[in-house]
Amino acid sequence: MAPAAKVTGFRREGNDWFYNATLPSDITVVVDGVNFHLHKFPLVSRCGRISKIIEESEESTDGNFITTFEDFPGGSETFLVIIKFCYGGRVEFTARNIVMVYCAADYLEMTDEHGEDNLLSKSEGFFHNNVLKNWKDCLLALQSCEPVISRADKLQIVSRCLNAVSVMVCTDPSLFGWPMLMYGSLQSPGGSILWNGINTGAKIQSTMESDWWYEDISYLSVHLFERLIHTMEGKGIKPENLAGAIMHYCRKYLPGLGRWQGGQSGKPRTVASFSMTPAAVDQKVLLESVTKLLPEKKGTLFCRFLLGLLRVALILGVNHTCQDSLERRIGVQLDQATLDGLLIPCYSDSDTLYNTDCVERMIHHFMSSESRLTSLSPSSFDLETSPSSGPLKRVAKLVDGYIAEVASDVNLKPNKMRLLAEALPESSRSLHDGLYRALDIYLKDLYDPDEAEFCLGKEKGNESVMDDSLADRNTLGFLRKIRNCYATLLTFGSCPLMLVLMHLKMKGCHSELFFKCCSLSSCS
Repeated sequence: MAPAAKVTGFRREGNDWFYNATLPSDITVVVDGVNFHLHKFPLVSRCGRISKIIEESEESTDGNFITTFEDFPGGSETFLVIIKFCYGGRVEFTARNIVMVYCAADYLEMTDEHGEDNLLSKSEGFFHNNVLKNWKDCLLALQSCEPVISRADKLQIVSRCLNAVSVMVCTDPSLFGWPMLMYGSLQSPGGSILWNGINTGAKIQSTMESDWWYEDISYLSVHLFERLIHTMEGKGIKPENLAGAIMHYCRKYLPGLGRWQGGQSGKPRTVASFSMTPAAVDQKVLLESVTKLLPEKKGTLFCRFLLGLLRVALILGVNHTCQDSLERRIGVQLDQATLDGLLIPCYSDSDTLYNTDCVERMIHHFMSSESRLTSLSPSSFDLETSPSSGPLKRVAKLVDGYIAEVASDVNLKPNKMRLLAEALPESSRSLHDGLYRALDIYLKDLYDPDEAEFCLGKEKGNESVMDDSLADRNTLGFLRKIRNCYATLLTFGSCPLMLVLMHLKMKGCHSELFFKCCSLSSCS
């Protein structure tokens, strides 16, 4: 075997690597299209796989053996590290190359059976003694597992990294032994502020925030992030902390999400991320994955976050399961939602401005959750004694406000107005001011005042509209329009009927004449 001092004698000529030696090459290994012209003895003495290949194959007539390694872990760059080790060189292990070298050594079967203190055992020793005990190195190694995930799983590299990261999240980070960047100052392991590396003795007043690790783990791929969250959940990390990590991850890779979120913090605290590369994330895959990870958490900020996710989900066109899950999660805490959050635009080819179908489903999810909390049926809620009266009142006020906002949409059908109003029980509203306001907004542009005065006989008590000779095409069209609209709205129930009649009276219309007009057979 060549001495270690001469290992640097590798040279590259185009697509070929050679080792400077007086002996000619007797084996060529091809990795990712790169040819390595080597010698059998150094390789066979360290690599069980190469030894078996040579034993099982016949040499070519010129004595030069050629073999190709498909899907070699780390490609030609890692193979160059391997052959330098086989020729007596020293491998410089780092957090960035340990996984590739470890997997490559396993691929080539570089066990101690093929040489004492072989590369596989060296890799395992560095991984166990160095990587798993250091937060930054553990994350870097975990991030580098993605290209060789199957072999890394086989060697339990991924699971051990995930477990180590989860344990460190549960531990006071000041015990890890690195200076922490916090509030713009470096902190020593003992908690003192460092200035130019000198311990000042000053203590940081507040303790380490529970979100110190959010930014660092956000550099993992969706697949590894998902597995890490599951591992952390198994370690007993609080659901609110897991939810915070998921929210941070989503905001990082879903730029449109921040548009609907308020009160976000500025520059995130980080330990390792300054040396990590952001993951390449498919936004649709991300949404469909994190929706399954979200804990059953409630609150105004979390509900607003879910509404933002739903908007992005509708834009990206996620699968039905993902959309339904988001609508259900929002629905069960609809009392925490805000009006601007519910005003979700219609991103499909629909004529309406807002996605009222989505909001209607969320209202039904809320009522289903409320019905499980009380033995009373939705139509018999006692708003004074029911424990759910507070949320129900808030949702009723929210829905009335929502109907008033969408009522100005000229393409909104009367039937949709009715369905939104009927989605909540009549007893949920102690007053109907909000519903009347919505109705007034919706009906104010229903007819032209001058046209209405003629058709409904408002001006000078003129009832000649009942004469068929005056029922020209325009008049019949007007009557048909308002008849269909009011007829639909009148199916609300007794309370909305009162509102419709009140609306007619306040607009100065003869309601009795109106109903006669709407019953004309000529309007059918």
